[in-house]
Amino acid sequence: MHYEIRHFESHADRTQCVALQELIWGVGYADKIPPAILIVMQKLGGICAGAFAEDGKMLGFVLGMSGLRDGRLAHWSDMLAVHPDARGHHVGERLKAFQREHCRTLGVEFIHWTFDPLVARNAHLNLTRLGARAAEYVESMYGETTNSPLQGDMPTDRFIVAWPVDETQGAPALATIPDDAPLVVGADAAELPLAEAPQVVVRVPRDIYALVRNDIASARRWRAATRRAFTHYLPRGYRVLGFLADDDGGRYLLSRTQP
Repeated sequence: MHYEIRHFESHADRTQCVALQELIWGVGYADKIPPAILIVMQKLGGICAGAFAEDGKMLGFVLGMSGLRDGRLAHWSDMLAVHPDARGHHVGERLKAFQREHCRTLGVEFIHWTFDPLVARNAHLNLTRLGARAAEYVESMYGETTNSPLQGDMPTDRFIVAWPVDETQGAPALATIPDDAPLVVGADAAELPLAEAPQVVVRVPRDIYALVRNDIASARRWRAATRRAFTHYLPRGYRVLGFLADDDGGRYLLSRTQP
């Protein structure tokens, strides 16, 4: 697949971006970013960039804004989306690399964004391939539910990640899960004992979006079980060391100490 990544240059680019937002999150999605705000984001040091096929079709986009966080210049990556026809071609990864280079020119040290811990493919991209760190877990960050069919009737719990602009500072990919690390969330959202151990494992499903569409009760059990684990361990000094994808979804490894 041949495509180029560039900043938005026209109203047509912004119109395509809105259309792709509606394709991914639904036509009535309340939090979509309109063309007027896309213009302002670029004017104030943010990024609005897309992956464009040779015929001009937008295959994906990344949107972010720059500002101050804890008194330091930071960049918040608000949206990343890839057209269903373009998945599997590393479009999202290349868009993030383009964003990182943009932030480097601004003098930004860290890029922040959120992702749903239940979405295994996003955990794999963010933590394993990009080397971002899960810095904070927030319950219902965007509300108890949204009007997006993709999200369904689910609390919007999220990880906030920190991704260093300096590539050498990224978190190492997780190679294995120790055999003696107990599961605290197992298959089918089983709530297992919250073990007192140096490292623990939290499982997530293979396709939470399919569960949202077809079995919302099961999807909500996954949310409750993982929330129970993360809100128990993270305030007690545990950190997310990484994510290991597998055929059933994947597993997070939580540890009291960072390597």
